[in-house]
Amino acid sequence: MYRWCTDEVEPHDRFDYWREVRSKGLFGVTAELERERRGDFYGEFSLRQFGGGGLVELKASHYTVERSTSDIAYAPGDSICVYQQLGSGGWFGGMRGSDFAIANGGFATSHTDLPYRTTPLGAGGFHLRILKIPVSALPTEDRRVRELAPRMFDDPTLAPLLGACFADLGEAAVGGDDGTADAASLVQTLAHLALIERGIVRPGSRLGQAALRTARLSQARRLIAGHLQNPDLAPAMVADLLAVSVRHLHMLFEAAEKSFSQTVTNERLKQSRRLMREAPDRLIVDIATSCGFESLATYYRVFNAAYGMAPGDFRAQGPDQR
Repeated sequence: MYRWCTDEVEPHDRFDYWREVRSKGLFGVTAELERERRGDFYGEFSLRQFGGGGLVELKASHYTVERSTSDIAYAPGDSICVYQQLGSGGWFGGMRGSDFAIANGGFATSHTDLPYRTTPLGAGGFHLRILKIPVSALPTEDRRVRELAPRMFDDPTLAPLLGACFADLGEAAVGGDDGTADAASLVQTLAHLALIERGIVRPGSRLGQAALRTARLSQARRLIAGHLQNPDLAPAMVADLLAVSVRHLHMLFEAAEKSFSQTVTNERLKQSRRLMREAPDRLIVDIATSCGFESLATYYRVFNAAYGMAPGDFRAQGPDQR
């Protein structure tokens, strides 16, 4: 992972450095800001490359970005981008089709080599993730991939799937060798979800079905993690939230490393370990209850089976041994 922020540059040089070295040199865009506002400029970003793609998370104070025809000629990308808006909102314009505003939590897609302009809507500036996938890494030769002018996602059923995959991608990227393999799959899934939304990949095709299965499994796991405290957490509940049948939910987990029930138990154990680290004085019975275990006896039995020790012994090891 590569990280950089403007704190590494003298205040009076920060925007000029951001504009010439980071915006122009790294991202191939033109950054503009009124001279009288440059003294307060701040920006930071991280770049992680895996699975044939690159994930950028960017935060910056307010300025205007343009990817002009000259910028494209200077730094062609031939990639598709999937944007996740995390800040107060953003405006896109200056391209074929209608201008649009994207709210916090929204998604947009584009091909890198089509012009656009963008600026934050709120005073808080930019905060977004951008996943860039080279066209050469996509298993499609459809020429429409290179005609994707920036556009917001219109399909509300795909947005939760994108959100789950983006969240998993951030975690998989720092997960070692296995995490890298997971990240490669997630990059392809996000690319294919974007192409489904733009009408280039059919949902019922082999690629479309594989992407939807992976994304639904990611969302199912996140729904499980968000409802661990509920002792009634069950397949029917998650299937309903995911808008699929219980049979389909079980089919998703059949292809995974752990079944639905194993995933629930594993997530509850992980959360209990985290709570023991973060709250060393909290009663173990309270931790077990908050993680959804039906009784303290069940928690002790399951914890010992998983880790070969009782919860109290795990806590007694101290933070350096866990």
